[in-house]
Amino acid sequence: MRKVRLKDRFIGDGEPVYVIGEIGINHNGSMEVAKKLIDGAAFAGCNAVKFQKRTPEKCVPRDQWHIERDTPWGRMTYIEYRHRVEFNRSQYEELIKYSLAKGIDWFASCWDEESVDFIEEFNPPLHKAPSAALTDHSLLSRMRLTGRPVIISTGMSTIQEISDAVKVVGTEDLLIAHSTSTYPCGLDELNLKMLQTLREMFPAVPIGYSGHEIGLAPTWSAVTLGASFVERHITLDRAMWGTDQAASVEIIGMHRLIRNIRDIEKAMGDGVKRVYESELSSLRKLRRQPGETVMSDV
Repeated sequence: MRKVRLKDRFIGDGEPVYVIGEIGINHNGSMEVAKKLIDGAAFAGCNAVKFQKRTPEKCVPRDQWHIERDTPWGRMTYIEYRHRVEFNRSQYEELIKYSLAKGIDWFASCWDEESVDFIEEFNPPLHKAPSAALTDHSLLSRMRLTGRPVIISTGMSTIQEISDAVKVVGTEDLLIAHSTSTYPCGLDELNLKMLQTLREMFPAVPIGYSGHEIGLAPTWSAVTLGASFVERHITLDRAMWGTDQAASVEIIGMHRLIRNIRDIEKAMGDGVKRVYESELSSLRKLRRQPGETVMSDV
C-alpha cells in the first residue's frame, strides 16, 4: 500500500494531496513575519508549514564564516547572518503553539544531526531531509532512528544517489519528493515525468513534488501525475530580501494553488467508466438507437 500514516490521516494514493507551505527562512529571522506566514498558510488551506533548522557552525564551511555580506541588518559575516535567521528554543515553542492553534501541522528540514535532536524535543509529526543532505547518510540514519516518517528531497541528485539514500532509510514510513534545486527553476528543468519514474522505482512509497518554479501550472500538473503531496515556498512578498523569495508563492497565489488542487482531485475520478444520472436527459434526447432513422432537419 502506497500510504504513510501521519497523526490522524494518511498521505498516499487515494488520499487528498497533502500541501506543505515551506516557510523555510523566508521569515528572515522575524517572529512577526513567521506568524504572518503561518496565518497565510492556514488561510490558503495548507495542511502544514515547514521551517528549516541548521546549526550554523556545522552547516557553513569554515572558509566562509568570516566572509562579509550586505544584509537588511547591515554588513555582517556569513556566520553571523546564518545565526541571525535561526530561531531559538523559546521561539520554536511559540511558533509551534501558534501553528497548532491555527489547526495546521508543522515540521522542519534539518540540515545536521544536532538540529534533528533539537527538533525532536518538540514532537514533530515527521522529519524532512533537504536535497543538499540526500547523500549525508549519517543524517538520514539519525532521522530514521526517531521512528517518525521521513521525507527525502531529490534535487541535484542522481538516480544512484536516490537509491542509496532509500537503502539507508528503508521504504517504511518514507516519502520521496521530486525536486530540482534551482531557485527559481526554469520550466525546461522541472522534469515532471520523474514523478512517474519514482513511482515505478518505489511502488510502496508515496511520491510528491517540491517545486521552485515561477507560476502554479507545473504544480497542478504534478498532482495529475500522481503527486501525493506538494511543497511550495510561501512568502508575504516575492520582492522581499532573501534567496528563496523569488521562487516562492504569495499567499493569494497559494490560496489559488490549493483551491485548484482540490478541484483537480474531484475531476480526476476513479477511472471507472459509468453513465452519470446528469447525462440521462441528454442520452434520451440525443442517442440514436440501432436501426433508428435519422430525422432530417431540412
